[in-house]
Amino acid sequence: MTVPGRKSITSDKTTIVLVHGFWGGAAHWANVITELNKRGYDRIRAVENPLTSLADDAERTRKMVKQVDGPVVLVGHSYGDAVITEAGDLPDVTALVCIAAFAPDAGESPGRISQENPPAAFDNIAPDSDGYLWIAQDKFRESFCQDLSADEALVMAVTHKAPLGSTFGDNVTAPAWRNKPTWYQVSTQDRMIHPDNERRMPSG
Repeated sequence: MTVPGRKSITSDKTTIVLVHGFWGGAAHWANVITELNKRGYDRIRAVENPLTSLADDAERTRKMVKQVDGPVVLVGHSYGDAVITEAGDLPDVTALVCIAAFAPDAGESPGRISQENPPAAFDNIAPDSDGYLWIAQDKFRESFCQDLSADEALVMAVTHKAPLGSTFGDNVTAPAWRNKPTWYQVSTQDRMIHPDNERRMPSG
């Protein structure tokens, strides 16, 4: 994996581990996986997080990393970066890549960061009676994936995976980006994380 203006952060033995965020699953990385494979990266894993707590998701990610031989680059999208921030302290993790993401500091949570500058689609999120947070189906495309076709967005809206609402308030304890090389991509039209919040993240 080569970052523009930087040298490659992978070797032939590096495994890229992809970590999804809220309202998604491992399959949301489909286009990234195929593109990486076309570019010659054949050591790719994608974590399927339960989205029940930061501790649960970080532990699931740690287990995936421990199954891999050799160095690992962790790539997190949205809340998935809070997960790699918490789980990335393992010795085999050589770098973090953050895609339009939450990268909290110690004692911070995604919810606290969102309160600083609420995202444009904040009002389209609603809890159910069991405490899980959903994006309204008729608002899903404009909120979460406005660059996809209507058909693709409809499938995602119907099948999206809701996080337990309390996960928003879970604090990071020891941010790995303080000790690991980290790259951050800002999405200026993001409607789920305010772009100004992304800019204030590490390397944002």
